[in-house]
Amino acid sequence: MIVMLVTFIPLLISPDAAPVPGQNYSMVTEFILVGFSNFPQHLLPTFFLLYLLMYLFTLLGNLLIMATVWSERSLHTPMYLFLCALSTSEILFTVAVTPRMLVDMLSTHRTITWTACASQMFFSFTFGFTHSFLLMIMGYDRYVAICHPLRYNVLMSNRSCARLVSWTWAGGSIMGMMVTLIVFHLTFCGSNVIHHFLCHVFSLLKLACGNENSSVTLGVGLVCIMALLGCCLLILLSYAFIVAAILRIPSAEGRHKAFSTCASHLTVVIVHYGFASVVYLKPKGPQSLEGDILMGITYTVLTPFLSPIIFSLRNKELKTAMTKTFLRKLYLQSS
Repeated sequence: MIVMLVTFIPLLISPDAAPVPGQNYSMVTEFILVGFSNFPQHLLPTFFLLYLLMYLFTLLGNLLIMATVWSERSLHTPMYLFLCALSTSEILFTVAVTPRMLVDMLSTHRTITWTACASQMFFSFTFGFTHSFLLMIMGYDRYVAICHPLRYNVLMSNRSCARLVSWTWAGGSIMGMMVTLIVFHLTFCGSNVIHHFLCHVFSLLKLACGNENSSVTLGVGLVCIMALLGCCLLILLSYAFIVAAILRIPSAEGRHKAFSTCASHLTVVIVHYGFASVVYLKPKGPQSLEGDILMGITYTVLTPFLSPIIFSLRNKELKTAMTKTFLRKLYLQSS
């Protein structure tokens, strides 16, 4: 599905789409990403090395989680199937955003073509929304496991899990395509300078011509906020039922064991939506470019970096399986 969307999106949103009648605009065919150009130049190599290491760790950490779940049959359960899908979405999200950011940090030529900008926005929104939908599905999985344990195998069968994962990817693709088509059907003229390190939707909307700019900005903002808040509220509702069920468990050991299965997911949810709220729900008012960049970094680089660490350290079963898998490979190599 994503391959088909990538094939048709450049045709649907060509640079001469949605012209404004009666106007003789000079159409924008490429953009300039300001990014880190206003930061002290002597600090950029340090930032580059730091973000490169975080990017590589994000890739390796998520690949290690996927390899561990794949090799350990004891982890072939719905919870870890969803975790593999989450790791995949994080890898693809960082690949869509971070490499371009790293190249621009050490480059003086920071232009990006119109089509590449549209593609980056599509992929970042697709995998970002997919990530949120997967976190919601993982919350539902924990709800069923704790509140309805006798029906768990029926409600979370292999077919049901595969269907849920497919719906999250389809929903993410639809949201990404919808936002991208709305933004890039606008006419861009005059300035082509994006005050961000990526093709940020609200930075791009400021460059659009015509009277519909404010209404489109409001519409895109409402779509993003409603989708994210909807997922967040459903997760909170799941955990409200989970907490109520855990409190009814008579033994302290049973309560601790039940809660430990949710700890890593709950921590990632707090980190993900905490940083997302900083980016999308920040109050209106004067904001420096450096402040916008640093807030964007927390969501696009820091959140994917922390996720595999949290799942590896807070999930005892996964941590044990990783250690066993790693030691087994070392033993086989040494022998």
